[in-house]
Order: sequence, then C-alpha cells, then structure tokens
Amino acid sequence: MTNPAQTTKALRLAVPALRLGTRRSALALAQSGLVAEAVTAKTGRPVELVEITTFGDVSKAALTQIGGTGVFVNALRDALLADEVDLAVHSLKDLPTAAPADLVLAAVPERDDVRDVLVARDRLKFADLPPGSRIGTGAPRRAAQLRLLRADLEIVPVRGNVDTRVGFVTKGTLDAVVLAYAGLNRLGRIGEATDYFDPSAILPAPGQGALAVECRAADVELVAELAALDHGPTRAAVDAERALLAALEAGCSAPVGGYAVASARELQLTGTVAEVVSEDAGSGAVPRSIRMSATGPVNEAARLGRELAARMLDQGAAGLMGKQP
Repeated sequence: MTNPAQTTKALRLAVPALRLGTRRSALALAQSGLVAEAVTAKTGRPVELVEITTFGDVSKAALTQIGGTGVFVNALRDALLADEVDLAVHSLKDLPTAAPADLVLAAVPERDDVRDVLVARDRLKFADLPPGSRIGTGAPRRAAQLRLLRADLEIVPVRGNVDTRVGFVTKGTLDAVVLAYAGLNRLGRIGEATDYFDPSAILPAPGQGALAVECRAADVELVAELAALDHGPTRAAVDAERALLAALEAGCSAPVGGYAVASARELQLTGTVAEVVSEDAGSGAVPRSIRMSATGPVNEAARLGRELAARMLDQGAAGLMGKQP
C-alpha cells in the first residue's frame, strides 16, 4: 500500500527547487528562511536560499553618503533579471518606490511589530538615560525624532548589523542604540530591548516591519503562487506609506516617517518629515518637523498617501529635507 507521506515527499523532490535570493546577513537569512517556509507550505514547492552580497553590505560609509536608496536591493534585483534566482526577499523599508518594469512585488506577508526599540546599558529606559548620553542610530529619521523627544542626548551615527550595533552598548562605546523591533524579534533577540517607542513618539519608516517578495513579472505562474503569501491589510498600509514616500521624492535614508493602519474599510495614515541635521550635531540640536495624518478608504491607499504628501509639501516639507520647494 502506498504511503501518502512518501508520495508527497517524492513529488516535492521531483519539482525543481525555487531559488530565493537573499542578503547574507543573519537577519536577512532569518527573514528569507521565514518566507521560504511559507512558500513551501502554501505551494508545496521546495525553496533553496541563494546568498548574494549587496553594496550596502560591504560599504562602511553612512547610508546618506552612499545614496541610501537601493544599496541593499540592487544586487538582488540584478540576480532576478539575470535569471540567477527565481524570487528575492527584501526588507520592505529598503525597497525603492520605483521598480524595474520587468519585476513585480508579488507578495507582502503580514508585517511584524512596526515599533523602534531601545537597547541601553544597565537595562535603562529612554526616560532614565542621563543627560548627554550617547545614542547610536544610522537613520536620519530616528535621529531627528530622538532629538525632538530629548534634546539633551547626543545622537551618534552608526552602521553595521545587529551584533555590531548592540556591541557598541555592551562594550561601553555608546549608552544605547535604537533598532527595529521586527529585526530583533526575527533573530529571537527581542528580550534585549530595554524600552519601546510607540509610533506616537517615533514614527517608523514607511514599510517598517514588512517584507517584500519580488519576482519577474514574466513568471506569471510563480506570481500567482506567491500571491497566497500576500496579506491584504499589510499591503494596503504599505501602499499608502510608500505612496507618501514617493510623492515626497524621498529615499529610504531620508528623515521621513510613515505609518498606516488598515481596517476592513478605512485606512489611517500618519506621516512626518524632519529637518536634516548634521551628523556631527551634538546635544541641544532640535530639528523642525511636520507631522500630519489623513483618513480614507482602504481601497484608495496610494491616493491617500499622495494627498497627504501634497499637504505636507504645502507646509514646507521639501525645505525641511534640504530640497528646493
């Protein structure tokens, strides 16, 4: 008598594995592993990870100096276009709002917690950090909002993976660093967070906490299969956030925050733009900022993002980002 489990296994082995392109970092591999498991569970197709090094992984310069937009993405997209991989997984907040015509965002799985978190010495909370404490972050968005919350802290620009950034604290180089909840959580290290920033305090980056599954538009069968991973409320929310970012003509390294919450019919979007502050600015530097919200139908997410961006630009958002209005 045929064993159904053995038959299923044999069928899977007979199907060529999908090649999933991923960055080499521990976080990227963890995220891609989650997507690979979901793809196999939804489609029955085996998935193998193909590790790819991006420019953002090897450069030691600040994101603002190397362009920011696309530095963690372009090598993966090149591999897709060259048919070296079948699909790629990105952190959605790193994904440029403009995509090559030959590629498609096939799925946005349900996002993780969008909040930023603090990892501080002695398990300190943000409010308990002494004046003059040195806080590390590589994101102008976080730096600006931290300065708005506490002008008595020194914001220090940092680069590196989670181990590197947390290491600045454990070695005593910095008093604290700010990271994304989702990244720590996917690495199984959320217990190292000492405090949590509600979006009302620090607005996350557009797309933060979400993953992007990209593939070639011509692979219509794969596009249809990957659609099973898509999470409607997350897709609507990030569509609004990314439309806001695109209309502001701001890249992923700009001091822009955006966060949308989608219900069955309605979507609420909040955006912020902060003044660009020099990376060597010490404590006491307080940037100007704009923060606005809008509500609209969930099926018009992109339009809502564009309209909110237009209102923010009317209030001087371009000038705060260092652009000509």
